[in-house]
Amino acid sequence: MANAHKARTITLRTIGYICVSPGRAGITGGHSFNNPQYIMLRISRALLSVYDKTGIIDLARNLIDSGVELVSTGGTARAIRDAGLPVVDVSEITGFPEMMEGRVKTLHPMIHGGLLARLDDELHLQAMRDHNIRSIDLVVINLYPFEKTMKTPGASHAEIIEQIDIGGPAMVRASAKNYMFTAVVTNPEHYRTIVEEMRSHDLSISEETRLRLAAEAFDHTARYDALVATYFAKLTGAGKAADGGSEETGPFGERFVIDLPRTQPLRYGENPHQQAALYGGFDGIFQQLHGKELSYNNIVDIDAAAKLAAEFDEPTVTIIKHTNPCGVGSGESLLEAWHKAFATDTKSPFGGIIAVNRPLDRAAAEAINEIFTEVIIAPEFPGDTLELLRRKRDRRLILIDYAALRASYGVELKTVAGGVLAQSSDDVLTDPNGLRVVTRRQPTDEEHRALTFAWRVAKHVKSNAIVYAAPDRTLGIGAGQMSRVDSAMIATRKAQIAGLDLKGCAVASDAFFPFADGLLEAVEAGAAAVIQPGGSIRDQEVIEAADLNDIAMVLTGMRHFRH
Repeated sequence: MANAHKARTITLRTIGYICVSPGRAGITGGHSFNNPQYIMLRISRALLSVYDKTGIIDLARNLIDSGVELVSTGGTARAIRDAGLPVVDVSEITGFPEMMEGRVKTLHPMIHGGLLARLDDELHLQAMRDHNIRSIDLVVINLYPFEKTMKTPGASHAEIIEQIDIGGPAMVRASAKNYMFTAVVTNPEHYRTIVEEMRSHDLSISEETRLRLAAEAFDHTARYDALVATYFAKLTGAGKAADGGSEETGPFGERFVIDLPRTQPLRYGENPHQQAALYGGFDGIFQQLHGKELSYNNIVDIDAAAKLAAEFDEPTVTIIKHTNPCGVGSGESLLEAWHKAFATDTKSPFGGIIAVNRPLDRAAAEAINEIFTEVIIAPEFPGDTLELLRRKRDRRLILIDYAALRASYGVELKTVAGGVLAQSSDDVLTDPNGLRVVTRRQPTDEEHRALTFAWRVAKHVKSNAIVYAAPDRTLGIGAGQMSRVDSAMIATRKAQIAGLDLKGCAVASDAFFPFADGLLEAVEAGAAAVIQPGGSIRDQEVIEAADLNDIAMVLTGMRHFRH
């Protein structure tokens, strides 16, 4: 090749290895990624050792047809041989049989020397000649199914332990470290592209591809090790308090490991200048049926709307704007629930997110369809409903599995400068039968239902949160203010704008009233019953203010801050 920017091959006949250097005869070391000059690695010898044998025979056949010598282990070697293809057992290379039920087979200098040797280093080459070690150019490996076994119901500890791969990760890491001279493939999805690249480049694989494969390989083993470490942490009680005491801290041990695949790159984050991506199993809970690609903000709002709707057993509609509820209603039907939710605030729902906890029937869909909405979420969209709602091209229609949503509750994360805050999900609610009445007047049955409804909604409103409610609907919502009095005033004003009468309603506060002024604001608005956590040093002052105004007050003993 005359062009100095193209690679040429150099054959090291003394060890049967073919290497390629950038633009000149000889072997080169160093990293040339992102450089127009690059190193090609010609494949003449490959080691195949896989648990998941998907596509492995086709790969082996393609390699054999290209003149590549195959070395393999255990079940992989048997599968290749049963397909009528020639293969050399690892035991023939090492001079040792596989032993201890396959636990020991590849951990040997004849294998790892072939994986780790730098072919631009004379000391390495001399060691290979002295010990008759041959280079291994391509390694194809996937690991024992530890995760699958760990998650299998009824799997014993002994069965799980046996699926901790030892030799596999060692070979993966060795090959990835030495990617300049060894290509490593851990994902069967890459077999076809590797074969195609070899056919297009004189049986060679580029340095760029090898580097990418090495990065994926280290990610693969890191995830595998994290799963094993997490399993052992649970076994050894690593979730206990750091001071050695007996206080349990749930999933929060000395280290917190996050392992989530990227499931969707996003156009941008909260704002167009921010990059973003979605990780994890979101698409196992929510399925998009129609509309534009989901944005970062859509996803956050979808999560908020669905979790609020999941709080209710009766047919319920929730309307969310910027993660805050602007209306919630329950009824005998979704249509009735929609009218109640929408009446709370008839302006904010435009461009909002709507979630329902029942299959979305045609009547409710027609009512919702009268306004512009970004997203509609339902556990089912019957055919006639789907046909109607799809007429608006850009609106997203999201199918939700509420059982999967509830099963996903566990740990919530928030990044801070230099770290991550982790907490258990706020997925509990005070038992209505456990509420403690602290005023002279007891709440009526209707007030009790209204208090419960308001409390369910307040849990999902940004602090400071004030929610006025009837037994089946919100009447006014004040969210995210620096003062609880301000939230009460905003909620009152919202109700007035909507033309809703607050006389005799219930009011919920997500945290205690630090002073009686917040309570008195609600009393002046018309509230007749109050639900709040309690716990202020001025609780008695607040209770006395309630008694003076003949207000029923119940304490939950549990707050629901949402910052």
